[in-house]
Amino acid sequence: MGVSKGMRILTADEIKKAEEEAINKYFSEAELMNRAGKKCVDKIVKFYGREIDGKRVLVFCGNGKNAGDGFVIAKRLCQFGNHAEIVLCDKEPTLPAPKKYFDEAVESGVKVTRFTDCNLDCALIVDCVFGIGFHGEPKEPFNSVFNAINESNAIVVSVDIPSGTDASDGSVIHAVRADLTVAISAYKYCHILPPANAYCGKITAVNIGIPNDCYSESALTITKTYVKSIFEKRRLNSNKGDFGKQLNICGSYSMPGASVICAESALKTGVGLLKCAFPKSIYGALTAHLTQPVFVPLSENEDKTLSMGALTDILKEIKWADSIAVGCGIGVNDDTQLLINQIVKESEVPVVIDADGINSVSVNIDVLKDSKAPVVLTPHPGEMARLIGKDISFVQKNRIKCAKAFAMEYGCIVVLKGANTIVTDGVNVFVNTTGNAGMAMGGTGDMLTGMIASFIAQGAAPFHAAASAVYIHGLCGDIAARELSQRGMTVDDMLELLGALMIEFE
Repeated sequence: MGVSKGMRILTADEIKKAEEEAINKYFSEAELMNRAGKKCVDKIVKFYGREIDGKRVLVFCGNGKNAGDGFVIAKRLCQFGNHAEIVLCDKEPTLPAPKKYFDEAVESGVKVTRFTDCNLDCALIVDCVFGIGFHGEPKEPFNSVFNAINESNAIVVSVDIPSGTDASDGSVIHAVRADLTVAISAYKYCHILPPANAYCGKITAVNIGIPNDCYSESALTITKTYVKSIFEKRRLNSNKGDFGKQLNICGSYSMPGASVICAESALKTGVGLLKCAFPKSIYGALTAHLTQPVFVPLSENEDKTLSMGALTDILKEIKWADSIAVGCGIGVNDDTQLLINQIVKESEVPVVIDADGINSVSVNIDVLKDSKAPVVLTPHPGEMARLIGKDISFVQKNRIKCAKAFAMEYGCIVVLKGANTIVTDGVNVFVNTTGNAGMAMGGTGDMLTGMIASFIAQGAAPFHAAASAVYIHGLCGDIAARELSQRGMTVDDMLELLGALMIEFE
């Protein structure tokens, strides 16, 4: 089965080039504008049709091409029975395509109001003030426009991007806060990078028909179709060995739960055989919660973490495995640093490194270049900052650049966790769109690590395994939040859901 691709994520320049190519080869600018406006109305009606049926809708328009989409939207909403009005935030349009649709809207009876004269009592505001060309700081009257929109009681839908956000780098000084953003043709970086992603609300994308040959290579979102394409159907005559052998080297006396969570997530995502290697003092904690794995209790130091004396046994177990998950809750000291270094150097199967494993690697980062097999690192922003010697704010402002550059330099796969998790091998980049703030709690990273190693053990290529696990992990979190609330959900709740969720990918 071929691997399906996700939706593109483009900078402002990249989408402009694609649109220019489409206009040169296939469409007029006005035709693309008309398609975008109509597709946006379809989404508005789908999401908010009942709330706005027969009610007043204000379409805020600037003086650029984004306004052209707005004029099409206003006319079409009126045709659907809404009382749509165009609110001009600047002068009347002068560009040919937007002017064409402005004139058509006026001729069809759509009311036009100046922002300074506008009554904001309405059910819905459509934000078409600025498009992808905007960057920097908005000036008057746009600061006042943004304030008025944000202070209104109306539902706010932004077309393509929330006005005031930078499409290419996700920066914001002052912007519209949308309840829904309708991305045209592709996602932009403001949809997935902080701080702009917090202004977008729910994000949905529309395809206006620009052919694939108009686009250059880009980052992609992870989609359900892509994830499904990674998994092969299980054969009737199968045995446990067909679904992989996974070795987890996790846990310590103070953090036995990390080992339990990593193991449960591996088992609930289908690995055939699982061994758990751990300091012997947590044997009771693990066996109280786990029945399916093979247990490998090992020697420990005075901190009750794995000791250097465990190395011989660990290297023996590595030869048995198809994948290794290491680092969850193991602690950081001289012993664990030595163990991690040797595991990376000696393993001939893919190694997934999380948490304290990453902190151990950061002390001797060049060990990654000595690995014999693929290595997957799963840092959160703080761990990524330690890996590259920068602060967390730098990482958050440059998430894709940091992850991609590190993966390229050290020949590994990086899963940079957080809102819109990044997965990259240094060349290809995937950005995840599942997940929510309820997952910001201890243990979710251990769960993800077990899932990645499980998919690798079952035969998925490490990059695809990482991307698939990230998507399913986030989707599981979304279901838990929907059923229990973001504040009330726990990792145990997510694990409870995970096994049943996998039916969607069989």
